[in-house]
Amino acid sequence: MEPVADDLHESLSLQLAFGPFCVTPAKRLLTRSGAAVDIGGRALDLLIALLERPGRVLSKHELIKLVWPNIVVSEGSLRFHMTGLRKILGDGEDGARYISTQVGVGYAFVAPIERLQSLLPAHVTTTLTDHFHDKRLTNSVGGLPPRARLVGRDNDAQMLVDRLLEPKLFTIVGPGGVGKTSLAIEVGHRLCAGNDDQVRFVDLAQVEDAALVPSSLASALGITLQAEDPMHVLLAHLRTRKLMLIIDNCEHLIDAISSIIEKIREAAPNVGLLATSREPLRVLGEHVHWLSALRYPVDAQGLSVDQLLAFPAVKLFVERATSGNASLALETEDARMIADICRRLEGMALPIELAAMRVASHGLQATHGLLGERFSLGWSGRRTALPKHQTLRAMLDWSYDLLCAKEHLVFDRLAIFVGPFSLEAASQILADAQIDSVSAAAALDELASKGLVTVDHSAVIATYRLLEMTRAYAREKLAIRVEAEVHALSFRHAAYFTELLSHPDATPDELFERSSRLASQLGNIRSALEWSFGPQGDPGLALPLAAASAPLFLHFSLMVECRAWCSRATELLELGYFGTPTEMELQAALGLVLMFTRGNSDAAQKALLRALDIAQTLDDHWSQLRLLGRLQIFSERIGDFPSSLAWAEKAVVVGDLIGKPEAIAVAASLAGISHHLLGNQPLARQELEKSLRYSLPSERSSTVHYGFDHRNRTGLALARTLWLLGYPDQARHWAAKVEAEAAALDHSVTYCIALVWTLCIHIWTGELDKAAASLATFSKVADANALAPYVAAALGVQGSIAIRAGQSGDAVALLEESLARLQGMRYELLTTSFETALVEGLILGGQYGKALCQVERTIGHCRDSGDAYALPELLRIRAGILDTLEPANPAATQDRLMEAINLSRQQGARSWELRASMDLALLWLEQGQAAKAKELLAACREQISEGYDTLDMRQFQALWQRVSIRDTGQHSDRSEPH
Repeated sequence: MEPVADDLHESLSLQLAFGPFCVTPAKRLLTRSGAAVDIGGRALDLLIALLERPGRVLSKHELIKLVWPNIVVSEGSLRFHMTGLRKILGDGEDGARYISTQVGVGYAFVAPIERLQSLLPAHVTTTLTDHFHDKRLTNSVGGLPPRARLVGRDNDAQMLVDRLLEPKLFTIVGPGGVGKTSLAIEVGHRLCAGNDDQVRFVDLAQVEDAALVPSSLASALGITLQAEDPMHVLLAHLRTRKLMLIIDNCEHLIDAISSIIEKIREAAPNVGLLATSREPLRVLGEHVHWLSALRYPVDAQGLSVDQLLAFPAVKLFVERATSGNASLALETEDARMIADICRRLEGMALPIELAAMRVASHGLQATHGLLGERFSLGWSGRRTALPKHQTLRAMLDWSYDLLCAKEHLVFDRLAIFVGPFSLEAASQILADAQIDSVSAAAALDELASKGLVTVDHSAVIATYRLLEMTRAYAREKLAIRVEAEVHALSFRHAAYFTELLSHPDATPDELFERSSRLASQLGNIRSALEWSFGPQGDPGLALPLAAASAPLFLHFSLMVECRAWCSRATELLELGYFGTPTEMELQAALGLVLMFTRGNSDAAQKALLRALDIAQTLDDHWSQLRLLGRLQIFSERIGDFPSSLAWAEKAVVVGDLIGKPEAIAVAASLAGISHHLLGNQPLARQELEKSLRYSLPSERSSTVHYGFDHRNRTGLALARTLWLLGYPDQARHWAAKVEAEAAALDHSVTYCIALVWTLCIHIWTGELDKAAASLATFSKVADANALAPYVAAALGVQGSIAIRAGQSGDAVALLEESLARLQGMRYELLTTSFETALVEGLILGGQYGKALCQVERTIGHCRDSGDAYALPELLRIRAGILDTLEPANPAATQDRLMEAINLSRQQGARSWELRASMDLALLWLEQGQAAKAKELLAACREQISEGYDTLDMRQFQALWQRVSIRDTGQHSDRSEPH
């Protein structure tokens, strides 16, 4: 028995040596330089457990299970014994380093270990080694994690598989939460094709110490490291192997992993490497696959459920939401709400999955509402996910903790930006005494390379942007910084955009081009305005910023917004801006936007008059011309046509002083429109055609500068003038041409002006299908841009079309509602047209008494205001009403119709003359005077040269045939003997 005892004794001599220490597990002995060390049993068990797995992070749960296998203990007990063990080893003293702490995860033994020669048989040694070794945990190391169903990444996965068939180094790079790990796992499963030995997966997320990287790789490969140089052993094992090594989450250890990967590539050419990182490794031979966000619909309106599900982001959301709640129904509006969530989350896979899980428990509408109120960083995900992927905050905490102090500073300050920003803006706004502009720019590049800042290279100059979830996180970080620092940052942000927008000497073309480029900066400009006008802001910046931003808001037809900021800015004029060009621009913009959003109020007129007064004081002729144009239009809209002409005549004087074709064209346009409305159609045509000769083709830069497209208005007025002069085909040609040009300008006010004026021509010519189509467009544009006068006008046009079609219905009610609204806004330009239609509607309904009262009021209003162009038509309609009410007095009707004809001839309005002549001819025909009627119609017929398909001409032809037949019959009767 003694030899057996000796063998057993020898087998118990296994020793693990490190530094001056040596552990004999079987004897439960720890020595230092040969002398026994007093150590508690639990501390020794912890030490042996760590020594048996060198370099590997053992979680707190694993250690508790190994050291207290059948007892329930708290983490506090583990920390207590670990502290005691470190004290015994002198860990951290005089450079000694044995145990590394992975914060929030566990512990690892990091010092080199020497395993002394053992006399034990192999199977006994294995038994002893596995005394503290959990086989279940070991078998999982190096294996691929389970694959999840991948959405929208099939092309990415297949491309990587194809490229990795030959050993290469590929790095999947993208921001946190985009889906890098899921893609890498999918690629791994496709590559191994059932043979797990071909692929090894190592997750570095739980490894914080760079010294542990080689042992983590070795653990994944099943290699035991006992040597002083773990890399030497790792490379020796890999040199002859052929496999794919997937290394996940490299960003926090990027320097260490880059060096190791270069060594593996050099020593083991048959080993393929697939890494995931938020920035490229920047090593020799690296191929980078930039993983972008999942595609999502920018605008879900009009898309069906199937069309929305074709977008990967929406599909992923729906799959995750329905897996959490199988009874979740999906209607069209629900799908569009999901699409909006995906748009807000910018196609990022992790936030989409977290939001979808929220929907499964809280419902779609509640989730969408919460997302709209404030981006939630705390929504929980899968329990089995890595801690850093269980909430958005955890994921961002992980990235944030990897930053240096300067990067922390720059990242926090980037929260000041809303939407895209340039490198120039960042370097100027972020820089202060703590960090200069060069260092700020360098830190920004580092943040971009780490995936915390998105870079858009599609433009000529690259722009940067924080994803919404990242900005929400950055705002939290910025909020806890010193108040003075945040105030100074906000001031620099507002000052930068004030300077960016302030170019007082810019031409309309230069201003237009600059505004077009600044479309992406509206968010930053709004943010700067809100801060400047806010309680913590700076009034000295607020007013110049509002004035400088007004052209930008006008450029994008953001009338209501422009009105709000200009109104607030005018309250700060006492700060030293009275009588300055800044005040002039503010008042000019305010008058314009008040006119279009709130109607033609006294406030709008006051602002325009104040702006003109400043322009005259400054002797600024171009600004005078611009403001005279706005005042002429204002007077025209309130129905003060003599004043409208007076402003136009002043504009002609200023235009002649300037002497440029553009100025002459604008002034002639104003004069021509005024003459048209006052009823002088030949003179109107002369001025309007002069304007068109001098003007250049319509350009949006001029439209925005003047507030109106004067060439477009000229063409519209000419179209109406030509119809009145008796040229309906030419009128329709100009109407179509000008309407198309207005649509191409993409300027809502100009387009609405064009539509409302061409609509009257469609109604006059009886082309009611065209009128209905134009009305639909008009209503849509007016509603979308909150142009209140035009929203009200749409009702009146609808009623006018119905009445022209002979369908009274609710047309009268629509017209009355429209007129009430328009008069409440002092918008009188359409009053005459709508009141004329209202009278015709009342006649259709047999309400002749009410119709007579209305037509008398309208005629009186036209005579008082000078709105004379429609007077001949109103006189004709009144004659018809009186003929119905007083059938016994045809002579009076004849006199009234002759009055209408004579006024038409004075105005050159042959179309009104034609209508009045037809009514008079019909009256004579009913009195048996067919020859007289035919003679009158013949005179009209000689003047007709076009427009034979219009409603008036069709009615004329029918009446002509009727009169001709009656006249022929009368001649026949007279030729027969009595």
